[in-house]
Amino acid sequence: MTTTIRSARCITSAALIGLVVALLGACSTTVVREPSASSATRKPSQGKPGATVRVQRGDTLYGIAFRNGVDVNDLARWNGLGAPYTIYPGQTLKLYPGSSRPTTTPPRSTAGTTTRPTPPPAPVTLPAPAPAPANSGFAWRWPAEGHLIGRFVGGDATKQGIDIAGSSGQAVRAAADGVVVYSGAGLVGYGELIIIKHSEQWLSAYGHNRKRLVNEGQNVKAGQQIAEMGSTGAAREMLHFEIRHNGKPVDPLQYLPAR
Repeated sequence: MTTTIRSARCITSAALIGLVVALLGACSTTVVREPSASSATRKPSQGKPGATVRVQRGDTLYGIAFRNGVDVNDLARWNGLGAPYTIYPGQTLKLYPGSSRPTTTPPRSTAGTTTRPTPPPAPVTLPAPAPAPANSGFAWRWPAEGHLIGRFVGGDATKQGIDIAGSSGQAVRAAADGVVVYSGAGLVGYGELIIIKHSEQWLSAYGHNRKRLVNEGQNVKAGQQIAEMGSTGAAREMLHFEIRHNGKPVDPLQYLPAR
């Protein structure tokens, strides 16, 4: 009975946001923690049909998902990653659901009889992604003080969030309650980056910091300082801030309070 209770507590603990995502850099002994179980209301990512990515040393499953705009839960499922969710440098991960691209088998002749090739299955038309809801359910706060110098542009990979100008060392704060699922500098173009998961659907990202003040797996509260503003990976001191819904970037100004 004691063993059963302890197991149940472990399962409950593993379901908490952020304690089950891929946090460790990939190496021959790297363990990538299990993403949280998908919510019944969460729609799966479409992914990038036919696309793959090769794991590099220092990669994490969560970092790969963020970089490619897919949900980490879906990425794990598409690649059959079961506990303890280990990935290795050189490993190829699919960025889409289903099997590899179909191929046609060439005909074979035996004793004058030709076996006709098996045609590939008809292509599957993926449904259009559902738009992000107007109300996220969170009371978002501005992550930093300063002038807005860059806005979100849908479809532009270089403008997936907003940029807030400031000074070196200025406080960067969590925009909502959550758990830190990434704290590092492994994503090119973001400098010293922090990613916070707020629910199964929502996360926020804070880039170009001078110094990160929180660790992966740490719970944070809205308004809590998580970093010092800097210019890592940027031309000037500023904060690059993103909000993502099911892995896809959305316009933060639709959710932040007016000011």
